[in-house]
Amino acid sequence: MNRFAALLDRLQRDPSRLGKLRLMRDYFRDVPDPDRGFGLAALTGALSFRHAKPGLIKALIGERVDPVLFALSYDYVGDLSETAALLWPANPGGAAEHPPTLTEVVHALAETGKVELPRVLAEFLDGLDETGRWALLKLITGAMRIGASARLAKQAVAELGGKGVNEIEDLWHALKPPYLELFAWLEGRKPRPLIDDPAPFFAAMLAHALEEDDLARLSPADFRAEWKWDGIRVQAAVGEGRNGAKIVRLFSRTGEDVSAAFPDLVEMLAALPYRAFSLDGELLIRRDGLVQSFGVLQQRLNRKRVSATLLGDYPAHLRAYDLLACDGADLRALPYLERRRRLEAFVGGAGASRLDLSPQIDFKSWDWLAAARRDPATAGAGVDAAAIEGVMLKRADSIYVPGRPKGLWYKWKRDPFSIDAVLMYAQRGHGKRSSFYSDFTFGVWQAGEAGDELVPVGKAYFGFTDAELKQLDRYVRDNTMNRFGPVREIEHGKDAGLVLEIAFDGLNLSSRHKSGVAMRFPRINRIRWDKPAREADRLETLEIFLKK
Repeated sequence: MNRFAALLDRLQRDPSRLGKLRLMRDYFRDVPDPDRGFGLAALTGALSFRHAKPGLIKALIGERVDPVLFALSYDYVGDLSETAALLWPANPGGAAEHPPTLTEVVHALAETGKVELPRVLAEFLDGLDETGRWALLKLITGAMRIGASARLAKQAVAELGGKGVNEIEDLWHALKPPYLELFAWLEGRKPRPLIDDPAPFFAAMLAHALEEDDLARLSPADFRAEWKWDGIRVQAAVGEGRNGAKIVRLFSRTGEDVSAAFPDLVEMLAALPYRAFSLDGELLIRRDGLVQSFGVLQQRLNRKRVSATLLGDYPAHLRAYDLLACDGADLRALPYLERRRRLEAFVGGAGASRLDLSPQIDFKSWDWLAAARRDPATAGAGVDAAAIEGVMLKRADSIYVPGRPKGLWYKWKRDPFSIDAVLMYAQRGHGKRSSFYSDFTFGVWQAGEAGDELVPVGKAYFGFTDAELKQLDRYVRDNTMNRFGPVREIEHGKDAGLVLEIAFDGLNLSSRHKSGVAMRFPRINRIRWDKPAREADRLETLEIFLKK
């Protein structure tokens, strides 16, 4: 466990991507099996423990430390694992002479029952030093926050064996911790692991955000454009099992099997007249021929059970982007235009009402496409225009490559909406922002019984620079009118208050919010030091965006 703790500690301190790669590569080379495999699983988010949750950590530290001291410390530090690790009473005998290995910890957390787990976890914490306790608690919460992505960890593993990271991605869905067969292959002790999966997941190809200056060096003739839909990216995989029965899986972009939440799509995919295939597309809700907003789609997400009412009221739909494999042939190495031709034939021959083709946009210039991005309805998007986030650009000759390769695919989102809102509440951030008030709640005006009043409409914690964060933090401290635990209420009224220009990507109706609306991806675009609070926007103005 100490080796893994030291790795996490050094990763969070090293700002360099190459430095993080080197640290992980050295760890995977020097640490024996199975510890290094469980370390890889932790870094890629592949570990979860049924009973070991953040609530257990709070309960354990609450039994050993004054609750007021813990609350104050947690408010200041902003990170549960770090706070608990520092406050945990030191073992009079010091750290254990033989602290638990990462493998022992993982097995104990996974296999110990709910009743016995507090005792086992406490014994682990007693036997570790501060860094070890911090790493153990990070393992439980899953919130590493060390600046190393899952793909970077996979790249470090690939470099260990002189392989490409895409080779690891191709195998990843079929491998399980502690990845003994993966390391054996990378070290030349065994052949490449065999994938015996009739309906595999292929690591998704992602797009770069298009910057305005990119257009000057890109030629419209080299790219094809299609709409970017306001749903969730999914991959549908169908294959034949050993008994001849079809195996159908629906994966999220990250490879999570979400089939159970969408039995209507699974049934449709199983009925298609193809033996085996893999489709890349967008999961949407489509009613009466109209694609619904993301807020409607959320009614179907993250559900373990789906009622007949949900299936009827929120019918799932798959809009196809790409054909990755069909009847035993891997098509990812083909150029995009050829895959698109085959996809058109596939969808045309499917004859399924819940499956259609994402239409391409016929454009000749970037200026024309920019206008279409701003107003899809003028470019022939039809009745679905309200569910479009922007456009996608794909090189005509691009092969399907896992990850986010440069220069092949771009996403060009519609310009965000914006309103002027008044800062109402603030809360400390986490990690590096734990010393600053960086989580802000804002509101707009609406008519009340006693006149105009502010109603909260959203929260934002990014969009500002470090210098602006310091200004906002100082303003919060100087203008606090009330406190509710870790939350500060900021002076706000017609003649007192700070106006923030808020950018957001869309607006949905929401019964969970007092205002009745919920923003998509709100962020602080500008601090309006110059604008009086009375001139901030009204709820009626915000509701106009529901129609856009």
